[in-house]
Amino acid sequence: MLSRNEASAILDALAGALVLAIGMGFGRFAFTGMYPLMVHEGQLTIASGSLAASANYVGYLVGALMMSRVHHRHSARLCQVAMLGTIGCLFALSFDLGLVYILTVRLVAGIFSAWAMVTASTWLFHVVGYHHGAPILFSGVGTGILVSAELIAGSSAAGLTSNALWSILAAAAAALCALAWARVSRNPDDALTPGPANFTDPKPQSGRPIGPWVIILVYGLAGFGYIVTATYLPLFVKNAVGRVDPIQVWAAFGVGAVPSCFLWHALHHRLGSRHALVLNLAVQATGVMLPVLSPTGSAFMASAVLVGGTFVGAVTIAMPAAKAIAATVGYNMMAAMTAAYGVGQIAGPLVSNALLTRTHSFNPPLLVAGGALLVAALGCLL
Repeated sequence: MLSRNEASAILDALAGALVLAIGMGFGRFAFTGMYPLMVHEGQLTIASGSLAASANYVGYLVGALMMSRVHHRHSARLCQVAMLGTIGCLFALSFDLGLVYILTVRLVAGIFSAWAMVTASTWLFHVVGYHHGAPILFSGVGTGILVSAELIAGSSAAGLTSNALWSILAAAAAALCALAWARVSRNPDDALTPGPANFTDPKPQSGRPIGPWVIILVYGLAGFGYIVTATYLPLFVKNAVGRVDPIQVWAAFGVGAVPSCFLWHALHHRLGSRHALVLNLAVQATGVMLPVLSPTGSAFMASAVLVGGTFVGAVTIAMPAAKAIAATVGYNMMAAMTAAYGVGQIAGPLVSNALLTRTHSFNPPLLVAGGALLVAALGCLL
């Protein structure tokens, strides 16, 4: 039987998950599902879509750095701003006003996605004080991917244009925002008082800690490695899944992400940071390269589940590991980690587009991405 404090904390974690479902699942990753449709309609080419993806990741990096010095007492209000800003960006894409317009909107959407990630985490962990809510909170990313993908699939099957689809996504995000709004409106004074729900997050047994520059490099490679699949998956599926809409393969990415938060949280505490991260990155690399090894419908689906089931897990392992050694370095470890991950994500679509232009195949980008993840896994052993 849950105590009143525990039940309240879980509701707070669910509200935070909705913030991430909107800011990340809709605002950041719905573009992956919309990308093929926008290419089909002539609004984007594969090359310009890669630019739009990188613009979004530039925005994410900028947004994360903007939040690095914001006090936690502002986190609840900024959660609301992030949700409203994301809804506005989704609706803005319902207007076909050219490539520069799309790039600008995607850049701004990236800023709001970063605000959602940083402020929702800060609000739940520092204001509410519910550290054990991390798996619930981060499951919002996968939930948003899944819900937005199914909305895209259903609306596309009904013959709606991408412009109409962006409006539908904005309306759905607004409905989720309404569900979360009251919960994240509470003042810090309304947060939980110390009690059963305010668990202290136990430090994972990590043995010999990963060196600071090693983990920064590993984290940057992780950002580069997953983003190729997370950007292009519905595009390179093509006809491999038969009559199944390729967007359903992207939905499987979200399905894999939701429970993965709980799985990797548990493995992190059981195996320690180093070994959990090696396992995560090795599984993720396998998922990224699987379509190259076996370009079949089942392989594409397995790839979606494996990469979806590991990319958030890498974050939940690496960030606490970095926090544990932050006091031993003379610079802001969290900012350095965020910057490295952001650079990796920005570089991913740009490198992929260059390889795709040269080879006319998605296999080289996937192999390079998978190789980056394997190098990252080996780096954890240094």
